[in-house]
Amino acid sequence: MKPWRLLHTPPSNGAWNMAVDESILEHIQRGESQPTLRLYSWEPACLSLGHAQSFADVDMERVKANGWEVVRRLTGGRAILHTDELTYSVTGSTEEPVLAGGILESYNRLAQALMFAIRELGLPVEMKEHADQPATKNLNPVCFEVPSTYEITVNGKKLIGSAQARKKEGVLQHGSLPLTGDLTRICQALIFKDEAAREVAAQRLLTRATTVESIIGVETAWETAAQAFVYGFEAQLGISFQRGEMSQSEFERAEELVNEKYANAVWTERS
Repeated sequence: MKPWRLLHTPPSNGAWNMAVDESILEHIQRGESQPTLRLYSWEPACLSLGHAQSFADVDMERVKANGWEVVRRLTGGRAILHTDELTYSVTGSTEEPVLAGGILESYNRLAQALMFAIRELGLPVEMKEHADQPATKNLNPVCFEVPSTYEITVNGKKLIGSAQARKKEGVLQHGSLPLTGDLTRICQALIFKDEAAREVAAQRLLTRATTVESIIGVETAWETAAQAFVYGFEAQLGISFQRGEMSQSEFERAEELVNEKYANAVWTERS
């Protein structure tokens, strides 16, 4: 297997983070970039919507009051509030052994690597195989409440939310590992019929999802989690990483995608 590029990019806003992932995917489709594991975080906190999710789910008044942003992902799934987390993206061609086959085959391989990484952090994770595909038509707007195939759990609670897009010759999968903080904050970013329904949703979320700190009792640094991810991918998938940077072409295309797409209401605010 040829070497993969390892990218650590600085904390960035939602539009830039999503534009970088898509720019890398486009370059890989054209054979201009190596397969890439990118590890990153978000500043400020940002609510990301799945590709087909309705913007009507978003309570913009509360989002703005909290100083958060909203972006729409290239991948499917439901809403995630990105804050206090490690975010990963895996991008490569469909010819890569790790990503070859269908969505479920590659998703399973990557889930095995993620599980290896999380165990390195001291968490007794398991992988639950669901019979159904991720429930893209589920009325629940919150990603961490929706069961997914090859779900990574701890004590029965979901720990990582991931989604994948396959475009022509390229594959993009990205996901979130909540390190610390209050998972119910996402309920402040979404529309509910009344405050009682918002509170019920918040309490239900706590029974179905968790953070690294909630399990092991201490806060894990982003850098520590990032090292575990690299080790997990190397050990489980046999990947050899070379630390790299974005190319000038990738950077310029990401800037275009911010302006044309990810910071554009036409893309973000569609129903």
